[in-house]
Amino acid sequence: MTWQLTTLDPRTKLIIVLCLSSLAVFCQNIYLLLLVLLLTLIVVKLTGGELGQLFSKFKKFIKVFLAVIVIQSIFTNEGQVLLQVMQIKLLTDVGLLRGLQTVLRFLIVIAAAVVMTTANSRDIIQGLIQWKVPYELAFMVTIAIRFLPLLQEEATDTLTALQLRGVNLKKIPILKRLRTYSYLLMPLLTSVLIKARDLSVAMEMRAFRAYPQRTSLRELHFARIDYFVIVLSMLLFQLLLWAALVLS
Repeated sequence: MTWQLTTLDPRTKLIIVLCLSSLAVFCQNIYLLLLVLLLTLIVVKLTGGELGQLFSKFKKFIKVFLAVIVIQSIFTNEGQVLLQVMQIKLLTDVGLLRGLQTVLRFLIVIAAAVVMTTANSRDIIQGLIQWKVPYELAFMVTIAIRFLPLLQEEATDTLTALQLRGVNLKKIPILKRLRTYSYLLMPLLTSVLIKARDLSVAMEMRAFRAYPQRTSLRELHFARIDYFVIVLSMLLFQLLLWAALVLS
């Protein structure tokens, strides 16, 4: 058994992601959430994910995470006030704790989603079909996974084009910046609709859903490492879930 689990069955990766995401929801203790996040990062590394790209994504959400912490503090009447402006509680210890819990949950879900990007899209479809998921639904899920990076690339290209024209969004006031983003939304939405139309035409030309039953040349089979990882994942899931119930 190698430490680089890049050849895992996509269904095994899906089970891992479901376990990690469920723990992110059920765990309330901050230390348990940190442990789940650490386990998620280890899984990302072992399955061949890029931790550098993942951390760069985390950096992009820093302002959002800080805003979540402040919002939790404003709408939380409990706890000791740590920062107050006039009569507005900007930061409380309970709000800080709840904000950190929310941020850790976001980080776990984002990191767990990276695990599925290491699997081949065809294998994901085939794995879902062998789980008796309708082919149309499996295809739709896979297309959604593939479309998200394309949307990110389109948005990045649009922002880069603005910067090449001398527009520095960081120096623009927040209201004008939001208005600028609203102007960028229309071409981005148009590009997505064009891609969806082209995809539908390509599917029709290849006789998508021409027959009620679809056969496949390749079938996926669980290896020993898959059974080992699934059993280990379920045991850790039950152990951490029990710990979450005890500490709650």
